[in-house]
Amino acid sequence: MESEQGRASAARRETIDLPRASPGTTRQIEVLRFGTPGARPKVHLQAGLHADELPGMLVLHRLAALLSEATIAGEIVLVPIANPIGLAQHVQGLLRGRVEANTSANFNRGYADLAPAAGDALDGQLGTDAAANVAAIRGAMATALADLAPASELDAMRQALLGLALDADIVLDLHADSEALVHLYTGTPLWPDAADLAGDLGAAAVLLAEVSGGNPFDEALSGPWWALARRFPDAAIPPACLAVTVELRSNNDVDAALADQDAAAILRFLVRRGVVAGEAAPPPASVEATPLDAMAQVIAPAAGIVVYRAPLGAALAEGDLVAEIVDPLGETVAVRARTAGILFTRHEQPIAWPGKVIGKIAGAVTLPERVGPLLGD
Repeated sequence: MESEQGRASAARRETIDLPRASPGTTRQIEVLRFGTPGARPKVHLQAGLHADELPGMLVLHRLAALLSEATIAGEIVLVPIANPIGLAQHVQGLLRGRVEANTSANFNRGYADLAPAAGDALDGQLGTDAAANVAAIRGAMATALADLAPASELDAMRQALLGLALDADIVLDLHADSEALVHLYTGTPLWPDAADLAGDLGAAAVLLAEVSGGNPFDEALSGPWWALARRFPDAAIPPACLAVTVELRSNNDVDAALADQDAAAILRFLVRRGVVAGEAAPPPASVEATPLDAMAQVIAPAAGIVVYRAPLGAALAEGDLVAEIVDPLGETVAVRARTAGILFTRHEQPIAWPGKVIGKIAGAVTLPERVGPLLGD
């Protein structure tokens, strides 16, 4: 197996054992590594953190095949199945992998905030050398992570995934939505740096926030950089981790052609970023990113069957008809857009009850009700 920098190589496999949740059972995180350890840029890609969101797993399977034939200039860490706990949660013939069955904890929330401990350790040590500061911050964050004592299998899995990605320059966490177009979530300071990724993937929306609430995986890796920059305003601290949650359409869009298309798009992005050797054409133009607190949730006001009147990708004006909710025994209620923007998700199960979110619109104007946790659960 060839693994020298600048040469094509097969993946090196690594297994991380999780603590036993019950006698006689063990679970592992399987890791595929490409390139030279310690080479830059380093990229971490994972899929299936919400274990019932399947398209990303197939995409990384296809990407691994492409990388095995490529010349890797940096280092790539691939975790095609990031959540073996959730992948084992079979309930009445269905996979339920968004939350842990035992605690109802969302698998993509609750990651450690390493900024406070890292900041305490670095007080008075950061200066005007950005590269030196990046190295020092990564070291302090690694120490803070190692000092944590996981109390459960889930905590250990979160800690292991953070450990794999903590020193990465780029992190892509692949998800999928109920019924959706490709869209991205990332930190406000990371835009427009992520615009080429959005263009390559053909994203219909890019949602920006410094703090979205709940400390999801991508924010646990990117957020400390701007938190520490605020804490130490005289130090040169760049946003050194481009972390993005990539929503690859709908949960059920498991399709060979789409997986090949998405894997090729990610490979082009990696080539352009100097992680994989080669030349990549300029990316297609990206959509304009919009604030996450301007994203309108389309909320059902009544119970009944949802009949969508606006297709995914529709450019809506405020007041436009999004859907009708039909009570089979009674009235039909119109549901209208509360803001102008792109309808980028709908709910795959067309039944509503009061308060249910049946769609999302990427708007440009901050909405007064969008405070607190912005992602939902």
